[in-house]
Amino acid sequence: MSSCRLLENKVALITGVNRGIGQTIMELFAQNGANIWACYRTLDIDFEAKLKSLATNNKVSIKSLHFDLANEQQIKDSLRPLLKNRDRIDILVNNAGVAHGSFFQMTSIQQIRDIFNINFFSQLLITQLVTKLMKKQQSGSVINLASIAGIDPEEGFIAYGSSKAALIYATKTLAMELGPDNIRVNAIAPGLTDTSMARQMEVKAKERMINQSSMKRLATPDEIAKVTLFLASDNAQFINGQVIRVDGGM
Repeated sequence: MSSCRLLENKVALITGVNRGIGQTIMELFAQNGANIWACYRTLDIDFEAKLKSLATNNKVSIKSLHFDLANEQQIKDSLRPLLKNRDRIDILVNNAGVAHGSFFQMTSIQQIRDIFNINFFSQLLITQLVTKLMKKQQSGSVINLASIAGIDPEEGFIAYGSSKAALIYATKTLAMELGPDNIRVNAIAPGLTDTSMARQMEVKAKERMINQSSMKRLATPDEIAKVTLFLASDNAQFINGQVIRVDGGM
């Protein structure tokens, strides 16, 4: 175990930890000494065993919370004990989200609402609740997992791209509002990343996105996680309101 752990004794709340980028972020944070509130939707006994093993191997605490991002009341009920007990949370990683690809005329307004509820409104709600604790602490780091789709428009991503663009705007606004309380708010905009979500994409669409990157490959979850670790650490203590692209040069 490394003697120089960047998040030693910090407490992080991470959403969407049961797969992909979120799971890799959680593992890297644990390896760097963070105690973790691990959030995912439905209790999974096998995954809970993995959390216990990860905690033991890295000598940290990992506790799970379970809620559906589409259900506002579940989010509030899950986080209420933390607020009531005034638990310390140093880092919030809003990672969980859903992808959606469809042309505008083929996308219902309800589908757009559903994507926004998960990719935008749930992130705002969690941030609003967690930063109440951070304001009392007068410190904190919020990291939103956005997407290059929220920066560079592309046909067929009206719902997903718009939800990520909204998250990017919120990141910059909240950085201004919360900065005086020593709370940093930043976003990461990954390019297409090698996760189960990417593997389910239509082959031609995936090849087109890979070819748009000057490095001609997908990002790895580990590459996204390392940027998240940097933003969460004291090495980034004067970085606020930024959107960091991790896209291989698009």
